[in-house]
Amino acid sequence: MRTITPYAWLAIAAALGTMALKGLAAWITGSVGLLSDALESFVNLGAALLALWMLRVAAEPPDDKHPFGYSKAEYFSAVVEGGLIVAAAVAIVGTAVPRLIAPQPIESFGTGLVISLVATATNLGVALALLRASKTHHSVALEADAHHLLTDVWTSLGIVAGVGAIALTGWLLFDPLIAIAVAVYIVWTGVRVMRRSLLGLMDRALPEGELGAIRGILEPYKVQGLDYHALRTRRAGRHRLVELHLLVPGAMSVREGHHLAEEIEARIRAALPGTAVLTHLEPIEDPQSYGDQELFR
Repeated sequence: MRTITPYAWLAIAAALGTMALKGLAAWITGSVGLLSDALESFVNLGAALLALWMLRVAAEPPDDKHPFGYSKAEYFSAVVEGGLIVAAAVAIVGTAVPRLIAPQPIESFGTGLVISLVATATNLGVALALLRASKTHHSVALEADAHHLLTDVWTSLGIVAGVGAIALTGWLLFDPLIAIAVAVYIVWTGVRVMRRSLLGLMDRALPEGELGAIRGILEPYKVQGLDYHALRTRRAGRHRLVELHLLVPGAMSVREGHHLAEEIEARIRAALPGTAVLTHLEPIEDPQSYGDQELFR
């Protein structure tokens, strides 16, 4: 996990750089839309700092009080990031509403737009790098940060388009209206980020595609007179956890059952890297073996 912290530092550097650029663009033009874009960069910085902290926490090894490790710390980063996104949207609306009442002229269109586009291009490059890293390392914190930056890219392009529309039409209300539209979009993104992270904290099962891969490994064993039940899955940060009960002939030796379980566990780990698999052997002929299919008895 420590190998991915440089990506968090990259996000921090990008947030500082784009904050300065967008703030300069807003100051030059007087655009509340560009100002709202600069305000969201504060959220980017806070989210990147939190992601760095949580990645370091998640990298800590298991101990007596946390025998399953700290990998779920990444979810806290994503939940808080979603909250910060929503807070930024409220600040944007608070800045835009007075401009609806008393529109202000926009100045130095060309210079401000060029500066904003440079900042947007920076965010796009960093977001794509974070997204690739999140897929490689299965990091939900980096994934949340990447999608947040991609949202920033699209909203920045929308604001630039709005400022350009003012330059063409002279209708000053374009600026606050687009700022409010950006705020609505940001709220939607923040809620989506929080929802995904909260589901992770609630130990939601793996996606259906991954469950299908596990079942695809287990089902062929049925023709050998075996069976399984109580398949339970969850994700903890970048780790997957799979538990299941293997039903085997009662006459099978402990050694044979152990080798079978090891074979199945190895195949699941090969199909889904980063997965911890726990199997429990039960005699297939014993009626009591079927009394523990539910999670709680």
